[in-house]
Amino acid sequence: MSDEERNDHAHLSGAGWLALAVLLGFLGAAAWYAISGWNSLGASQISTFGWFALSAGSLITIAVGGGLMTLLFYSNRNNYDR
Repeated sequence: MSDEERNDHAHLSGAGWLALAVLLGFLGAAAWYAISGWNSLGASQISTFGWFALSAGSLITIAVGGGLMTLLFYSNRNNYDR
């Protein structure tokens, strides 16, 4: 594939931009919902163990997701899923 053909495929079409706008709208709505939910809790306190559990759960979730994506790409590159 030449450089010109690669550049033609790098641009989003109208439907791609629309999908991106819709997804960004969903992200904004989710952020607004999370912030309003957090603020409606009032003066609730999280203990040190609670912060540790929240941090550990978030890190483990990101690590598992990253590991699964790594396995997906590894499997695809080595033709294990064909």
